[in-house]
Amino acid sequence: MKIDWDRRTCARKGHVTYAPDDPRLRIRLHAQTALGEVWRCLRCGDFVLGEPRGSGPAADAPLVPRGKVLRDLFVLRFLAVERAVRGVFIVLVAVAVWKFSNSQDAVRRLFDEYLDVFRPVFRHFHYDLDHSPVVGSVQKAFGYRHSTLLLVAGLLLAYALIELIEAVGLWYAKRWAEYLTVVATAAFLPLEIYELTEHVSWLKIATLVLNILAVLYIALTKRLFGLRGGRRAFEEERHSASLMEVEESAGAVHAPL
Repeated sequence: MKIDWDRRTCARKGHVTYAPDDPRLRIRLHAQTALGEVWRCLRCGDFVLGEPRGSGPAADAPLVPRGKVLRDLFVLRFLAVERAVRGVFIVLVAVAVWKFSNSQDAVRRLFDEYLDVFRPVFRHFHYDLDHSPVVGSVQKAFGYRHSTLLLVAGLLLAYALIELIEAVGLWYAKRWAEYLTVVATAAFLPLEIYELTEHVSWLKIATLVLNILAVLYIALTKRLFGLRGGRRAFEEERHSASLMEVEESAGAVHAPL
């Protein structure tokens, strides 16, 4: 089932109407009915009863995302939410590492105490905690120096900051954020592939696939790095999808000589 992105957005945000000064263009966006005057929505194209939300020169009309452009905006905002959630999670991990670095000995003693308590329970189920990869990783972390843990916490915070900046920029469809997302995500792809060679999990596979699709989707649909005509072609596509541009062109074609 095909989604009507224009009407879906208008139902959520309301219609966008505009009264241009140009009479030839104005008559294409305006009509008089028994209930009163109606104006055509610049997003979904439906006629809306009541006064227009704006007026003035056609060049000053809002450039309202429509159709494919609106769908791309929805995808960008989905990626923005995913980046924001990931960024917040990484911040929490960084804080946990920092707190651990300040109380490393106390946490080690507490861990050893709990390990002694749970060792007989797990042995009953034929699971040896002393040879567990998870337990081994935790015990290895106890051997890290305080300065090393602080460096890890700082790097995690820097990574989280990049993710949060990406999230804000993608939410508002900023072109610099699209470049940042593609470059930053592509830079971490080799690391994600290397982690899969060490240990395979469905979460790692899903994350890798999502990041690859995000890089390809943003780079191609937003025409980054000169792809598919670059920025000029992207701007032309946006304007060609504008209802005001469409009606202005139609008005010029049908204008009397």
